[in-house]
Amino acid sequence: MAAQKSMARTLFGGIWSVLNFSRKLFFNLIFILIVVAIIIGIASEEGKIEVPKDSALILNLNGELVIEKTAVDPFAQFMQEAFEEKDENPEVLLRDVLFTIDNAKHDKRIKAMVLDLHGLQHGGLDKLQQIGDALDSFKESGKPIYAIGDYFSQEQYYLAAHANHLYMNPMGWMILDGYGRYRLYFKSMLEKLKATTHVFRVGTFKSAIEPFIRDDMSDAAKQANQAWLDALWSQYKADVAQARGMDVSNFDEKLDDFLAKFEQVGGDFAQYALENKWVDGLRNREEIRNELVAVVGEDKSARGYRHIGFKQYLQVINGPYLPMPKDTNNVGVVVAKGTILNGTQKAGTIGGDSTAALLRKARLDDSVKAVVLYVDSPGGSAFASEVIRQEVENIKAAGKPLVVSMSTYAASGGYWISAGADEIWAAPSTITGSIGIFGMFMTYENSLDYLGIHADGVGTTEFAGMSAVRALDPRIGEVIQRNIEHGYDQFITLVANERDMDKGKVDSIAQGRVWIGQTALELGLVDKLGYLDDAVSAAAELAGLEQYDTKYVERDLSPKEQFWNEFFGVASTWFGGALKSQSDGQLMGLVKQLVAEFDTFAKLNDPRGAYALCLPCEI
Repeated sequence: MAAQKSMARTLFGGIWSVLNFSRKLFFNLIFILIVVAIIIGIASEEGKIEVPKDSALILNLNGELVIEKTAVDPFAQFMQEAFEEKDENPEVLLRDVLFTIDNAKHDKRIKAMVLDLHGLQHGGLDKLQQIGDALDSFKESGKPIYAIGDYFSQEQYYLAAHANHLYMNPMGWMILDGYGRYRLYFKSMLEKLKATTHVFRVGTFKSAIEPFIRDDMSDAAKQANQAWLDALWSQYKADVAQARGMDVSNFDEKLDDFLAKFEQVGGDFAQYALENKWVDGLRNREEIRNELVAVVGEDKSARGYRHIGFKQYLQVINGPYLPMPKDTNNVGVVVAKGTILNGTQKAGTIGGDSTAALLRKARLDDSVKAVVLYVDSPGGSAFASEVIRQEVENIKAAGKPLVVSMSTYAASGGYWISAGADEIWAAPSTITGSIGIFGMFMTYENSLDYLGIHADGVGTTEFAGMSAVRALDPRIGEVIQRNIEHGYDQFITLVANERDMDKGKVDSIAQGRVWIGQTALELGLVDKLGYLDDAVSAAAELAGLEQYDTKYVERDLSPKEQFWNEFFGVASTWFGGALKSQSDGQLMGLVKQLVAEFDTFAKLNDPRGAYALCLPCEI
C-alpha cells in the first residue's frame, strides 16, 4: 500500500513538474519575444511612424464610437494584437476622432482626407453630428474629402454625406432604413418553463420589463417610442439633406416608392444610389486609386497612393504626456458611460462608488475650478445613482460649478445623476427622460414542482426563507411595490426641486416616458442644446475662468498598473495588426441577442432591487 502511495506521489509530482515547467517556459518565451520586439523596434528605422508629405489621411474607423473605452487588460490586448486576433467589440474614442480631424486640418503634410468607413459599427447620432461638423470644418481649409465604399450603412453614410466626393463601387449597395426599436418577448417561453415573473413598477411608459410579461409591445410603449424615433429620424434626414444639398423628400420611407425607383434601374442598388443623388459617382478600386494618385501622388503601398491611417496618425500627433503646471485652471471632465451598477466598476461601466470617487477627486483637486459630468447612460441601479448624485451636491457645496453634458443617452438613472447640475446641456438627439422606477425577479416554484422538487422548512419570521425556489408571499410583494412607489416619488421630487418645476408637471412628463434632447428642452428637463465643448465653456463661464485647460479626471493607476500599461503599449507598437470587423452568422447573432437580453438584467445589483433603467432607449 505504501509503495502504491509513493508511486502515486511520484506520478502526480512528475505531472505537476511538467505542467509547471511548461507554464514557466510559455511566459518566459512571451517575455523574450516582447523584449526582442522592443529592441528591434528601437534599433530599426522601420519602427518609426512618419507622415508622408502631401499625403491623404485615411479615416478608417473600426468599431463603435464611444466617449470612454471599456477597460481592457493590457496583456490580453497585447496578445490579441500580437497574434492579429479580431476584437469582438472594438471601440473608437470620439475625442480621438475629433482631435485627429482638427489636427489634420492644420497639418501641411495632409493634403486630403479619405473616409473608409467599412469598419464603423455604431455611434449615436450626437457623436455622428460632432464628427460631421468636424469634417465640414476640415473642408473649410480647402482640402478635399473623398468618401469611398463598397456599401454604406445608415451611420456610415451620415459621415460619408459630408464628403466633397462620394463614390460607391458599381457592385455596391445602400439602404437608409430609418430608426426602429424591436425587441424579443419571452412571456410564452417563461410560461412553458413554468417560471413566475414578479414585476413592480411605476410609470405608464416604463416598458423595460415588458419582454418578460408580454409577447408584444404595449400600445403605450408603441406611442412613446414612435414619438422619439420619429423626432430622431427627422434630425437624421435634415442633416444628411443639408450635407448633400438635397431635399428631405428624397428619402424613400415607403416600400412602394422605393420599389418604383428600384424597378426603373433594373434592381441595381448602386445605380439607384446614383440616380437618387445619394452618391456622386460609381467607381471601382482602380478608378478611385488613379483619382487619388492625381491628388496626393503615388506610392508602393497596397492602396497605391500616399497616405497614413487613422491609428498611425493618432500615434504621431499624440505626443508624450506632459503634466500640467500646478497653477493651471482646469475644467474637469468626469465621464459616466454605461449601465449604472452598485459598487466599484471598471471604465466603460458606471459604478456608484467608483464614479462618485472620480467626482470627489475633482472636488478635492484645487486646479479644477469647475466640473463637467459627461453622461452616456441608459441608467441602472437607483441606489448607485443616488450615491453619485450626492457627490454632485458635494461639488456644488464646495463652490465649484457643475455642468452636465448629455451624449447619446442620459435616461432614467442617467437623468437621476444629472438633475442636480447647475446647467444641463443635451445634444438635439440625446435620448433622455424615462423618469420611472421598476423592480423585477423570477421564482421557479412551479418549474421545480414539475420536476418533482419542493422547498419547505421553518423560520423565525414570515420574511425568512424568501428565495427563488419558493412562491412569493403577496404581502412581501406589497412591501416591494410600496418601496418602488417611494422610489418614484423620490425621483420626481428630486427633479421638481432641482429643475424648479411643479411636481405634478414632472409627473405628467415622467411616467417612464422617453424624450429626445430637442423636446426635453421644451419640457424644461434640460437647459440648452449643445455638445461637450459647449458644456465645458459654460462651466468655465460659471466659474469666471477666461483662460483654462480641460482635464479628464480618471482613476489613478497603481505603479504596477502604470508599468504594465506602458510596457505593453510600447510592445504593441511593433506587433499591432489591422483589425477587421466580421459579422456573425444569423443564428449566432440571435443567440447572442437572447443572452444579452438576460445578461443585462443579471448584472443589475441594486441592494434594494430598484432600478431606473431605460432599455427601450437603445435603437
